[in-house]
Amino acid sequence: MDNTNIALLASYWTISAAYPHTDREYSPFQFQDRVESAARAGFRGFGLWHADLEHVLEKTTLREMKRIFEDNGIEYVELEFLTDWFMGGEKRKKSDDVRRLLLQAAEAFGAHHIKVGDFHHTQAEMPRVIEEFRQLCVDGANYGTKIGFELMPFAMIDSLEGALRLVEGAGQGNGGLTLDLWHVVKLGIPYEEIARIPQRYLTSVELNDGTFSAPWSLHEQTINHRRLCGEGEFDVVGFIQAVQQTRYQGPWGIEVLCEELRRLPLDELTTRSFATTAAQFRAPVLSNRCGAKRT
Repeated sequence: MDNTNIALLASYWTISAAYPHTDREYSPFQFQDRVESAARAGFRGFGLWHADLEHVLEKTTLREMKRIFEDNGIEYVELEFLTDWFMGGEKRKKSDDVRRLLLQAAEAFGAHHIKVGDFHHTQAEMPRVIEEFRQLCVDGANYGTKIGFELMPFAMIDSLEGALRLVEGAGQGNGGLTLDLWHVVKLGIPYEEIARIPQRYLTSVELNDGTFSAPWSLHEQTINHRRLCGEGEFDVVGFIQAVQQTRYQGPWGIEVLCEELRRLPLDELTTRSFATTAAQFRAPVLSNRCGAKRT
């Protein structure tokens, strides 16, 4: 595969130093500083979390944020995260507020995609979820963006088969899957199955590394103990090759939620994240097993 034009995206949690699932989900670093640092490191894409977006907009506008992206050569913007989009009642009302925010930002930035999903194994009937995803994709198309369902062990759909059923059932050209290597490994999905995903169903891809076993719960591992690419046990290169077999053409995010990294200066976060990820596209492929470390 030709890796000369790979676009790497600085996913939100990797360089934000923010704490997920707390009241501190916004970054202590200024938005412009983050964008400039990411661009200097070599990133062509940039991610924003909804709580951080709200925080940034307290002092600036979507138009000004777009100008900062353009001034720094950011081509791909990723927006996240929408939950409860398939629910009713008060949860849906709160979800719809986030939905409007993300859609408006997507239109303003020309965002590549919005990530959606679930963190709580929420019980829901599949026909309803499919219909709600279809409508979400219709809304996304009206605002000029894609919708990516992130497959993960915590979601109401936690299998590749089920996730493909979702996007196939919705039948919308801008609706697909977000594949995070961490979740692929933890779900035990063979790379051979990844390679067979139709290109049209891949919205975005995220890279990271980690260990197969740990003394913490899966939730704790997921939000505090991921590792930069090449610093763990996963076969990152094999995963990249499997995705490339689908002819995926979008950006490659680097999503590492890690307590240790949150203590680093911003420029060190961006340069290390970029360098370790870029190195994976230059390494030889020695394995294509599910997550297995290359030997």
